[in-house]
Amino acid sequence: MDQTPQRRKGRGGRERILAAAATLFETQGITATSMEQVAAAAPVSKRTLYAHFPTKDDLVVGHLRDLVETGRTLEGALSRDDLTPEERVLALFDPPEDDPIRGCPFIDAAAEFPDPTSPAHEFAAEQKRRLVRLLTELTAAIGVANPLALAEQLAVLVDGAASRSMALNDASCVEHAKAAAQALLAAAAPGR
Repeated sequence: MDQTPQRRKGRGGRERILAAAATLFETQGITATSMEQVAAAAPVSKRTLYAHFPTKDDLVVGHLRDLVETGRTLEGALSRDDLTPEERVLALFDPPEDDPIRGCPFIDAAAEFPDPTSPAHEFAAEQKRRLVRLLTELTAAIGVANPLALAEQLAVLVDGAASRSMALNDASCVEHAKAAAQALLAAAAPGR
């Protein structure tokens, strides 16, 4: 007989909390959203909320981690198997479907938690470093001479396009960044 302890199935409280936090963070900002608002929107008791996320930083990191794990970030395009490495890079610059345009959740979190040692800021910074690592792998696969330099340039384009699109609520910023990315790729690997 199997003696492995069975994990008791919850009632979806964690998932409801993360869904409510995502909506509230997107519509009113992270620091403007209270834990009480998240509990009410979930709906869960404060006890359940704090059992899953003891602090606001824990909730923000949980939210950001959930975005990464579910592929609901621009970076999700970089791991698509149905695209070539170049198509994956350029997919970062596909116009967003959001209305209004939300920008980058990692930049938002880093801006709202400016202390670089806070867990939310550290997680956001690590995701930005991860973006460069993924872009470096893809640009190396394309065959460019200096993949890391190109990856950094592309990351700046991605972040700039996300921020500018959000500030102006204008998706054409992403289209301009895509044209710049295409020019960078053409210059870096002219014979491809």
